[in-house]
Amino acid sequence: MTHLHSDHTAGYPDLILTGWIAGRHTPLEVYGPTGLQSMTEHILQAYRIDIETRTNPEGGQRANPEGWKVNAHETKTGVIYKDAKVTVTAFPTQHAMESYGYRFDTPDRSIVISGDTSPTEETIKACNGCDVLIHEARTLELFSKLPEERRAFGAKNHTTSEQLAALATKAKPNLLIIYHAWIAWGPSAVPSGQQPVALSTGAFHSSPDVLLKEIGLRYSGQFVIGRDLDVY
Repeated sequence: MTHLHSDHTAGYPDLILTGWIAGRHTPLEVYGPTGLQSMTEHILQAYRIDIETRTNPEGGQRANPEGWKVNAHETKTGVIYKDAKVTVTAFPTQHAMESYGYRFDTPDRSIVISGDTSPTEETIKACNGCDVLIHEARTLELFSKLPEERRAFGAKNHTTSEQLAALATKAKPNLLIIYHAWIAWGPSAVPSGQQPVALSTGAFHSSPDVLLKEIGLRYSGQFVIGRDLDVY
């Protein structure tokens, strides 16, 4: 987890419990900022009756007794996980709470994800020519529509398309994937056979064409707007 805002953690109980019900037999290993352990403990307490019922031999469901458990690791900057296939390194980012980005080094590729953040030198250093940089951005058009207080929050805690173009020019990823952009996909912007997916903040949103234009005018590297289930 990059940070503990609700729009990034509301699916956490589902990850814990549905994975267990679907057959996970070992505790889930989770890494994230300070507060993750407390959040995890309270989620498990909230679902105590469900867990007890599913593990009760007399209840008939007989879910395995270990898969609901979670090992929550509260991480700091540096290498937080390493095995034969991947090394994960956390670096600090700038958001409204304690937050981290992560670099994943594998035998064939290096991938950096920013999480929610304003542009930082730490992100540039973490990438440093990485294969893939996955970074949040919001269009300048969106910022111009926001009320003043939300615009001020965004300026401190998020990244505009203009700022991301400048950051990526310094970081030099082979591929930049833009996400969390609060764009609204219209039918004409969605490939045949797929359903349009709206990402918006109520009345405040931009189109993918606006984001593509704003980045393209300022950044000469390869980039795409990320969407669920895309493969790169």
